[in-house]
Amino acid sequence: MSDALVHRAASGSRPEPAFGESRETPDVPVASNESISTCPDVADVVVASAVDSGTAAIDAGTPVDPPAPAVFSERDRRFMGLAQAAAEEARAAGEVPVGAVLVRGDEVISTGFNHPIGAHDPSAHAEMVALRAAAQAVENYRLPGCELYVTLEPCLMCAGAIMHARIARVVFGARDPKTGACGSVVDAFANPQLNHHTTVCGGVLEAECGAALKSFFAERRRASRAARAAARGEADPEAHSEAARTEPH
Repeated sequence: MSDALVHRAASGSRPEPAFGESRETPDVPVASNESISTCPDVADVVVASAVDSGTAAIDAGTPVDPPAPAVFSERDRRFMGLAQAAAEEARAAGEVPVGAVLVRGDEVISTGFNHPIGAHDPSAHAEMVALRAAAQAVENYRLPGCELYVTLEPCLMCAGAIMHARIARVVFGARDPKTGACGSVVDAFANPQLNHHTTVCGGVLEAECGAALKSFFAERRRASRAARAAARGEADPEAHSEAARTEPH
C-alpha cells in the first residue's frame, strides 16, 4: 500500500455534508469524506492494489467491481465506543457531544470530553482535554506510541497539539466539513515537511458518531423554536402537532 493511501488519500473534492457542527456554536452539519476510509492497521484492505487492478481492468475494457467497504478492527471499534461514552458526558453538560480516549497498547491513559462553554476555554476540545490528562498521568508532554480516538474529526488546533505530543495514530469517527483538519477542510497531517508524522484513520463508527451529533443539534433547534414561541406567547408548534397525532379520533 502506498504511503499516501495509508496515511490518507488526498482527494481535492469535498462531498456533501452529513452531520456535524462547530463544537462551540450549533447548527453546522458534519460531512462525509470518502477519501479517508480505511485504517492502516487492517491488513486485508489493500486500497492501492484495488486501484491499480481497477485501472488495468478499465484499460482492458473489462467490468470493474466497486471498491470494498472500509474494514475496521474490533479494537478500534471498542476504543471508539469508549470515546462515544465520553461524548455523552459532554451532552449531559449541555455541550456538543464529542469525546476522546487516549490509549497506549490496550491501556486507557486518559479520556476527555468537549466543554469549551462550561470551562470558558476555547481550547477545551475533547482531544485537548485527553492530551492534557495523559501528559499529567505519564508526567511527560511527549506521548510517543499512544493512539487518540475521538468521535469527531480533529480541528487544526487539536491537530497541532497531537503532533507536538508525538501521537502515533489518530482514529476519528464522524467527519467535519467546517473545521476538519484530517482531509475534510485541510489535511494538517499530510505535509511532508513536518518532523513528526501521525497516521490517521477516519470513519470508525462514523454513522453512530454522526447520529449523536445530529440528534444533539436537532434537539437544540427544537428547544430554540419552543423558546421563541413561548416568548411570543404561542404554544410550541411541535408539541401541538404531536398532541394532534396522538389524540384519539
